[in-house]
Amino acid sequence: MDIYQHFRKEEHHFIDLVCEWKRLVTEQYAPKLTDFLTPREQQIVRSIVGNNDEVHVAFFGGSSSVSVERKRALLYPPYMQPNEDDFQLSLFSIRYPKKFVTLGHRDVLGALLSLGVKREKFGDIVIVDDVIQFVVAKEIAPFVKMNVTAIGKAKVSLEEQPLSQLLAVKEEWEEETFTVSSLRLDAILAQCFRISRQKAQALITQNYAKVNWKTVDQAHMECQEGDLLSLRGYGRCRLQAVVGQTKKEKWRIVVEKTK
Repeated sequence: MDIYQHFRKEEHHFIDLVCEWKRLVTEQYAPKLTDFLTPREQQIVRSIVGNNDEVHVAFFGGSSSVSVERKRALLYPPYMQPNEDDFQLSLFSIRYPKKFVTLGHRDVLGALLSLGVKREKFGDIVIVDDVIQFVVAKEIAPFVKMNVTAIGKAKVSLEEQPLSQLLAVKEEWEEETFTVSSLRLDAILAQCFRISRQKAQALITQNYAKVNWKTVDQAHMECQEGDLLSLRGYGRCRLQAVVGQTKKEKWRIVVEKTK
């Protein structure tokens, strides 16, 4: 069976990586902890490891709440019973002058990436009211704590907290049914967020769009069931189902959208 047939070409490298992790656990009979994975990458790991007797897999991103997106995967042999400590996570809360400064997700992510650390070493950035938290891989926690002293022009400090303090983000979704002329990214984003197709194309070429948490700059990209699309400044939508074509050869699709 061709392992690649159900996946996009750009996902093949990641699939090879998962197969290598699986091989290592089988041969060494020892666990393998990954960096943080997007929900799409978690889905790929699940489908490749499957119901394997020799290798099991678990995911954790700081909380069992469904709102947690980015998680580390632990591939492990059957003798092992993993617990939260095995995922090696640290939670930080950001102390900043809340009366004078408003910080957003991009500000925090920018400050973390400016340290020269890969995005895969950070989990979710959670903002609830004026409380900002983020999860990191424990191996870089001391480095992050020492070096994050400012975000933008605001002086900040980091306070490490137990994982039980991680806040849950409430995100409400509503379902809508649309017809679109094609399953191209620009066509779906335009219909979803009620903007012109030309505007959708312009925003995509400016790197404002993501498909399955990865920035995409090709408006003609074909979308598939299960894809999560986001457009900066507009929100997120998930392509739940492609129902079929109408008599006028348009596609009827079911989409979930953030309220």
